[in-house]
Amino acid sequence: MGCKALYPGTFDPITNGHHDLVRRAAKIFDHVVIAIAANPNKAPLLPLEKRVELARTVLAELPNVEVVGYSGLTVDFARQHGLNVIIRGLRAVSDFEFEFQLANMTRHLATDIETVFMTPQEQFTFISSTLVREISLLGGDVSGFVHPAVAAELKLHRRKS
Repeated sequence: MGCKALYPGTFDPITNGHHDLVRRAAKIFDHVVIAIAANPNKAPLLPLEKRVELARTVLAELPNVEVVGYSGLTVDFARQHGLNVIIRGLRAVSDFEFEFQLANMTRHLATDIETVFMTPQEQFTFISSTLVREISLLGGDVSGFVHPAVAAELKLHRRKS
C-alpha cells in the first residue's frame, strides 16, 4: 500500500499556488485527495459543486490526484478514506501560527494522522483565494493567478452579481 495524502481546503477559488502545491505533492505521494470543504461558516463565493468542478479541471493532468467535496471534520474525512497525512500550505510566516494550531488540534483529535507543511514556489507566495476573489469582484484581471477556466468562472460570477 502506497502513501496517500489529503489536501483539504475551501479552494474558493483554486489558485495557481494551490495547483503548484498539488503538482509537487503528487510527485511525493502515491495518491493525493483534494478535499474541498463545504464550509458554510466562511460563506464561499462559489458553491461547493462549482469549486469541485473547477479543481477537477485545473488538476486534470495529474492522474494520481482525486478531487472530492466534503463536510464535517477533516480528521473524520481522512479516517473514512484511509488517509494518514494531511498537507497544509504555508505561503508566509503569517500563515504559520494558524496552521500550527490546526496541526496540533489534528494531532490531538487523531494521533494517527500527520500534518506535512509545504510551501509554494516563490512566484505564488503572494496569491491567496481571498485576494483573487476581491480583485475579481472589483473588476480586476486575475488571469495571472488562476487557471483560465477559473478566471472565466469568476468573470461570469461577477456579471451575475
